[in-house]
Amino acid sequence: VQLQASGGGLVPAGGSLRLSCVVTGDQIFTLADLAWFRQLPGKERVFVAAISWDSDRTDYAGSVKGRFTISRDEGANTVNLQMNSLKPEDTAIYYCAAGPPVLSTNADGYEYWGQGTLVTVSS
Repeated sequence: VQLQASGGGLVPAGGSLRLSCVVTGDQIFTLADLAWFRQLPGKERVFVAAISWDSDRTDYAGSVKGRFTISRDEGANTVNLQMNSLKPEDTAIYYCAAGPPVLSTNADGYEYWGQGTLVTVSS
């Protein structure tokens, strides 16, 4: 199982970015919940958003609700994170993750992780 994240970059405050994560291997994409977490150096990995295996349920951290949207593209085995109205405090390395269908908001609830993509929001 491999997860490959992309889409990070430098954006001014108020701007938008779209992160993507391609999931390959077994049938993990069709059976797993998918999520995005973010992390600052020396800090714990923090939940951002999650989507259930059937796209029926989503969950968001309070700090991003209304600004970020998570979605799945079944045809492309991809989970996306559309980030709008970005703030400097959104600056972090963003990681995609796949795990059992329990829609966990805890990093320990996910078995597979991508390599991370850096998002920098300038003030």
